[in-house]
Amino acid sequence: MDTPDGLFGPMFSTPATTAALSGQAWLQAMLDVENALARVQARAGLIPEAAAEEIARHCHAEYFDAASIGERAASSATPVIALVRDLTALVDEPAAPYVHRGATSQDIVDTAAMLVVRRSTDPVLADLRSAAEQCAGLAGRHRDTLMVARSLLQQALPTTFGRKCAGWLTALTEATAGLERVRRERLAVQFGGPAGTLASLGADGVRVSGLLAEELGLTEPVVPWHTDRNRVGELAGVLGTVAGTLGKIALDVKLHAQTEVGELAEGASGGSSAMPHKRNPVRSVVITATTQRVPTLVSGLLAAMPQEHERAAGAWQSEWEPLIELLRLVGAAAAATRELLADLRVHTDRMRSNLDLTGGVLMAENAASALMEALGRTRAQDLITEVSHRVVERSTTLRAELLADSSVRAVLSEQDILAATEPADYLGSAGAFVDRALDAHAQNAGGNDQ
Repeated sequence: MDTPDGLFGPMFSTPATTAALSGQAWLQAMLDVENALARVQARAGLIPEAAAEEIARHCHAEYFDAASIGERAASSATPVIALVRDLTALVDEPAAPYVHRGATSQDIVDTAAMLVVRRSTDPVLADLRSAAEQCAGLAGRHRDTLMVARSLLQQALPTTFGRKCAGWLTALTEATAGLERVRRERLAVQFGGPAGTLASLGADGVRVSGLLAEELGLTEPVVPWHTDRNRVGELAGVLGTVAGTLGKIALDVKLHAQTEVGELAEGASGGSSAMPHKRNPVRSVVITATTQRVPTLVSGLLAAMPQEHERAAGAWQSEWEPLIELLRLVGAAAAATRELLADLRVHTDRMRSNLDLTGGVLMAENAASALMEALGRTRAQDLITEVSHRVVERSTTLRAELLADSSVRAVLSEQDILAATEPADYLGSAGAFVDRALDAHAQNAGGNDQ
């Protein structure tokens, strides 16, 4: 069937995340849970080993018709009933009673979702770490590359491009750490049976739940979490944070790539259907388009958190598609950010010329500080305001006007004025912040290797 995904999908996904989030991938994840459930019950002595082996032999997605299971799911609000029916029909008769033993549909889908999240975020984490490495390289290479800092879209004070990249790096590192924590601590097995008591397993329920978590490599929860959706909420929040971080980087690149600014450019810029001269920041555009869709999905998952009694009627099912779309979009944004940073063009000459664009008036704060000891705060600021206005009116420079002003020369030497108007000498702790960001990144990267 022809779908819009074939036309628009490649912009908003990657081959890796598309495969990890496909219907076939979900089907295999659910079968992995059914397989693991049979195996651990055999280990616990609750079902025959031969039955577990027979069930395992048939838990392969290629043996099933995913489209048929999906169509039949509409009549029961879950794909698991059709899946279990088909799996039971495939195994030999002695093993049939042990398929899906003790579980409910939500146990299988929730646990499969945890597996899908883990598998689909493997490439996301790889892309985030690679993007962080690119940021670290840029921060180190441009630790002392002068540029103008901007606030409220206006020129503010001197900074360095390394300091900007250090901000990107730190945000990426922290967002990545948040996703790693959720993957490590909050992806939990779901096994509670129809009402969260595992009544059909008698006193063996807790033991089987622990074995199931061990078998699947997931966290064992204290109790089943059928209507406690904190885990889903935390996952949504951390994915939203990752998306926001990536969107921030893309926004900065777009602003610095504007023709009138020209400080950055994408290495593989896109063209225009109407204007041959255009070099559009296409990766930044894709990142923006993906990340701006994320907050709605996050809010949808958070809105689904209040769920009634022990099992929900509709709120749980409402999570599936937003979660898939959220993972897909974050995967696309992470991949595009990695590519963007790996091929980013840095125009240091434009950074310097833009820094000098206003005739050095962005050094007015420093010049006022140099005058304060002799003139006091109010008189010094008023004097520098007058001098700055002359710079604009005469299209000169702050340095030239200070050197020509008798009131200034009465208290500042030529050397004092030169020092007060040198951007490279008014960077504060910018270099130290870059070093701190690089050190923190190195420590975090070392931890990831352990």
